[in-house]
Amino acid sequence: MKVRKLILGTIVIINLVIISFGVIFTPRWFWLLIIPIPLLVVGIYHSFQTKHAILRNYPVVGLLRYFFESIRPELRQYFWESDTDGRPFSRRQRSIVYQRAKNERETVAFGMQSDPNLPGNEWVAHSIFPVHIENHDLRTLVGNSQCKKPYNLSVFNISAMSYGALSRTAIKALNKGAALQNFAHNTGEGGISEYHLQGGDLIWQIGTGYFGCRDDLGFFDPDRFQEKAVMERVKMIELKLSQGAKPGHGGILPAAKNTPEIAAIRHVVPGTDVLSPPAHSAFKTSIEMMHFIQKMRELSGYKPVGFKICIGDKDEFIDICKAMKSTGITPDFIAVDGSEGGTGASPLEFTDNLGMPLYDALSFTTTSLKEFGLKKDIKIIVSSKIITGFDILKAISLGADACYSARGMMFALGCIQALKCNEDTCPVGVATQRPHLYKGLNVRDKSVRIAQFHRNTLRATVEIMEACGFKTLDEVKPEKFYRKLDSQTTMSFKEIYFTEQSVQ
Repeated sequence: MKVRKLILGTIVIINLVIISFGVIFTPRWFWLLIIPIPLLVVGIYHSFQTKHAILRNYPVVGLLRYFFESIRPELRQYFWESDTDGRPFSRRQRSIVYQRAKNERETVAFGMQSDPNLPGNEWVAHSIFPVHIENHDLRTLVGNSQCKKPYNLSVFNISAMSYGALSRTAIKALNKGAALQNFAHNTGEGGISEYHLQGGDLIWQIGTGYFGCRDDLGFFDPDRFQEKAVMERVKMIELKLSQGAKPGHGGILPAAKNTPEIAAIRHVVPGTDVLSPPAHSAFKTSIEMMHFIQKMRELSGYKPVGFKICIGDKDEFIDICKAMKSTGITPDFIAVDGSEGGTGASPLEFTDNLGMPLYDALSFTTTSLKEFGLKKDIKIIVSSKIITGFDILKAISLGADACYSARGMMFALGCIQALKCNEDTCPVGVATQRPHLYKGLNVRDKSVRIAQFHRNTLRATVEIMEACGFKTLDEVKPEKFYRKLDSQTTMSFKEIYFTEQSVQ
């Protein structure tokens, strides 16, 4: 980027000099020098620089390499990707979100584009006796006997994305959209800003940095926590242990995004990289974690309190289950994040190689809670590439009670998968703190799109349930969902995920 700016700046300056000289002395032949002289100067410069071997050996032609490298993602996305290509989301997946968010036609013509015989293909068994479901507002009640203020949670909600990672206009649009359709908005670990308070219900996430409820040394501050936890708009509290994008690493807020306003919300120094610690300082063991959860529950006025985790070491989760039994303290919910998750900055190795994929993690969590006799008291919320009704029902079949969506909601805001979330240069104003970019995101328009995406996705979910004969969410079972494992083998989700031995 710096090399490109230097080159462009040099060419512009030389051109201005030549144009000025030509205007003064008027000979027409001066205009012929506009192209060759800048290229000559750039070529001489690169012949002597030592940082880039390509530019030193090929001072002018070598610039084409850097130019095409810089626009490679755009070329791939707009010219060469098919509708089913693209990572982490294909064009087909992005399109369905755009269509539902805009309330446009979402049907497809001429049959399926994917090959149903390829390994990985998934499908659900329909019924020859479809049912009719009157209520499309699918919900689950979160809050066990230790909770005094249970919350009726939609099965489809906005996942954790902080103000700081996302722009003020994006946060406002998300929250207003949640208010329009009456579903929940997870704040992310960055604290509660004024942009979160647009009428939508909040799930306040507390991370290892305790942003918004920390003292001057970065430790948990009970008074600051209670001040916000009792707010009417805060419906649930989520303690973040780890996330799918970078499990065991902690959140990252680049200095460029850490404005004075964001720093004040988080109680950190502005203009610095904010790196959340990998682990919590308020507790060190599973037993201590249960007592901390109970402390947050009491300080919040007994609202639903749970924790978010990306499963890694299975024995550690089993230890948490044992701590619940020994202390008698039962969280109201557990948010399970798959390793496929992630919206912002994270190291490559953590993104690609750490953490358990969602379906493995979800089935393991469900089995563990059932064997300890805890599932009836704990709701499971999942996140990781949940954008369609089929995604929601697959998760519910494996034990989930509700779902989060992060990137699906970002697409509804207008995200084009530019993969610039960590550079503060998001072209559509979603993941940036640059005013000239985020002001392009119209809050009124995008909040309606968020609401429409939510409503149309739940409508699609209900339509699948009706086609399969599921009258309620409790009837969505893993034996009805199938996956092609190889050219000769198809197995149900029950066979794939629930045939292991006891976890205890």
